[in-house]
Amino acid sequence: MNPCILTEPMHPTLPITDFDALLARARQCSHYFARLLDAEPAWLDRLRSDYRQTVAPALIARWLDELPAGNEAELARALRTLRKRVMLHLILRDLGGLGDLAEVTGAMTALAELAVQRAQGLCMDALTAQFGQPRGADSGTAQQMLVIGMGKLGGGELNVSSDIDLIFVYPEEGESDGARSLSNHEFFGRLGRRIIALINDLTADGYVFRVDMRLRPYGDSGPLVMSFAGLEAYLVAQGREWERYAWIKARVISPVQNARLAELEQLVQPFIYRKYLDFGAFDSMRKLHAQIRAEVVRRERQQNIKLGAGGIREIEFIAQVFQLIRGGRDPQLRIRPTREVLRLLAQTGELQPAVVQRLDDSYVFLRNLEHRLQYLEDQQTQMLPESAEQRAIVAQAMGYADYAALLAVLDPLRAFVSAQFETVFGSKQETGNESLWQEGGDCETLTAALAELGYAEAPALAGLLVQFRGSNRYQQLPENSRQRMDSLVPRFIRLCAEAQNCDNALRRALTLLETIARRASYLAFLAEYPQALPGLIHILAASAWAGDYLAQHPMLLDELLDTRELYIAPDWPQLDAQLGAQLEAHSGDTEREMDVLRQFQQAQTFHLLVMDLQGVLPLEKLSDHLSDLADLILRHVLRLCWRDLRQKHRAQPRFAIIAYGKLGGRELGYASDLDLVFLYDDDQPDAGQIYGRLAQRINTLISSHTAAGRLYEVDLRLRPNGESGLLVSSVEAFETYQREHAWVWEHQALTRARFCAGDQAVGERFERIRREILCLPRDTAQLQREVLEMRRKMHDGHPNHSDLFDIKHDSGGMVDIEFMVQFLVLAHAARHPQLTANSGNLALLQTAAELGLIDRENSGRLRDLYRELRRLQHRMRLNNQSPCRIEQGLLDTRAVSGLWRQLLGT
Repeated sequence: MNPCILTEPMHPTLPITDFDALLARARQCSHYFARLLDAEPAWLDRLRSDYRQTVAPALIARWLDELPAGNEAELARALRTLRKRVMLHLILRDLGGLGDLAEVTGAMTALAELAVQRAQGLCMDALTAQFGQPRGADSGTAQQMLVIGMGKLGGGELNVSSDIDLIFVYPEEGESDGARSLSNHEFFGRLGRRIIALINDLTADGYVFRVDMRLRPYGDSGPLVMSFAGLEAYLVAQGREWERYAWIKARVISPVQNARLAELEQLVQPFIYRKYLDFGAFDSMRKLHAQIRAEVVRRERQQNIKLGAGGIREIEFIAQVFQLIRGGRDPQLRIRPTREVLRLLAQTGELQPAVVQRLDDSYVFLRNLEHRLQYLEDQQTQMLPESAEQRAIVAQAMGYADYAALLAVLDPLRAFVSAQFETVFGSKQETGNESLWQEGGDCETLTAALAELGYAEAPALAGLLVQFRGSNRYQQLPENSRQRMDSLVPRFIRLCAEAQNCDNALRRALTLLETIARRASYLAFLAEYPQALPGLIHILAASAWAGDYLAQHPMLLDELLDTRELYIAPDWPQLDAQLGAQLEAHSGDTEREMDVLRQFQQAQTFHLLVMDLQGVLPLEKLSDHLSDLADLILRHVLRLCWRDLRQKHRAQPRFAIIAYGKLGGRELGYASDLDLVFLYDDDQPDAGQIYGRLAQRINTLISSHTAAGRLYEVDLRLRPNGESGLLVSSVEAFETYQREHAWVWEHQALTRARFCAGDQAVGERFERIRREILCLPRDTAQLQREVLEMRRKMHDGHPNHSDLFDIKHDSGGMVDIEFMVQFLVLAHAARHPQLTANSGNLALLQTAAELGLIDRENSGRLRDLYRELRRLQHRMRLNNQSPCRIEQGLLDTRAVSGLWRQLLGT
């Protein structure tokens, strides 16, 4: 057998279909099976008749229903009998190749759940008859105890000789309503003890499961049962990191239905899953694993296939650390079974599919081996046997000729699992470079070290480093964070030294580190993922704005991990569906929905930024993508706001969002405002008020600040009558205003307006009105005067008292070109309606040349200049140079001046 391929059958002759052969193999490989059948020979016929049936929950329940169980004594006997019968069938089927791991763990989980449910039901009836129904002091409602299955029981992965880990909770304090009342705490304490006795106690018939209650709050020293309020107080104030890991698999197993399940879920989820990306989970689980490994060594349990190196626990840790890190943001990761988590990690790209396949194969192999060790004597063991006899039996049960052949597969498998564990959890912190960040090191020494690395401004940078190290922010960091910082700063210094813009890169890197210093999770990310650091330094070296953006939204650091996705152009329909699914996962929770929108918008903006800085995204295409992103966000914002509007009269609003300015012209930048106008077309008498409230909600959701930041700055001043006008307009009122009251500058703005979200029919009506307004005949001389007057006002509003050229506002700059395009549209669209196309300034200049309205050669020069001006503006803004000014004479703007005189006369 190839040791890397674990999916093939464990024995070439399996599955065995002949019952006598199955029976012989089960007796050979399980002393427990043989003893049980010898003690109960009557079960042989039942086994012969039922062995082809999968041991499913319905079958187990049917078997229990065939046994007398009317009182606690009868139920105790019935449950113990049931366990033996389930074990007989599972051992026979599993060892014979008729069942698989999923059947075994599913059957044992179902048996445990059924035992707890029946025990709770019977004992609850008895206690209620004696003391009455427990009721909540506040609500007055009947109370039930909820039994939480932890560990493998909660995950649906119970093994054949496992303990079951339980926690008992109840919603409210209060007392029972019987003649002899008990407090709810005492009542449910009695109920819990009786359930444990029914399942755990060893009688002449054996036991059902050993019950372990040590995972409850305060462990063995804590109360057996606890109210929701007590549980919440414990988790908030005293819950430990290892308990977060334990609670991942927590699941209420009894009763089957309860109205307070959602309340319990909401109580526990914030303890397990953080709203942010919790990279500190690596270190926490690394320490927990170190404790487990030390205990394994102390007890000489290196041959334990669960807790030893390369064992089952390491695979579980690999799966669950990603749940702890990302489960707060990604609800789909809040699943319990280990194999399902692994598959999801492959789908999301957290782990390579090939690695996940081998981990999954390894997990199946180890769990099957675990069961065969336990089949021997029905003991809870994961230790490889020492006796030659037992080794031979286990090898045979696993399908190998001898124990050496088994180890030839097992040892490389465990080495692979251990290597993957080290890949995920191995300490990433480096030592060395002390001279670059040494406690008490003087500024001169640091200056010399920086100068040797090639920093031009070594003295100033050394001063920054010394100041940072001596700051209260650094000195007051927790020990873990300071250790990470001490590791990161020297690494950043060396990486920045290799960047083209090394001095600025280091300044920006230090600013980023200072900003996130108190946010341990992000320091943990940088420490745990050194492979992300070169990409981060490249971004910081290329753009001051990008550094500020990362400092404002450090969650985006996570985006640096998957460089394959980082440089792929966005697929907007796919991303639209992805955002919809994320919002649906938090449906009704407005705060979380707002965070989802902001985090999505920031992540996509960051992807585009990285592609931009890498030089793989032309500026025009970048603007298209940023505009598509804004359109997508607006569509979802409109949907959510309409959903949550209390007073509404139809399923879908007859309402449209119209984009003006940079969004309207699809020239959006990273930090551009959104110029929006809201229109509706609805005959309902209260439509204006309804859509007014809708518009207010949209504006609030987009522009308000949350912990996750803000989506966009919104400018609503381009609506009819500006700031004094209504927030929304009917289509008819909008058309009347545009025809009878609008200023020429408002028609100029209309050249760059478009429908971007909402009702398609309303959008089409707007577009028809827009074309008609732009095509109105105009007096050219009057138009010239009004455009010149508006240009003068804009010029006066942006005075330039420097000796530099303002590439946007000065004469010959971007605004002049944009005004000329708008003039051409308004002056000539009556005869040339193709000018009404909202195709951008560059395309409209070309159209004007093709129509003979301007000189072709001059049009080409103007387009080249406009592209260069936009490129310069974009690059300067990426380095926080605003207003964007350059030395006079670096650009030839004569084409602008010449066409301006030709079109506007001065």
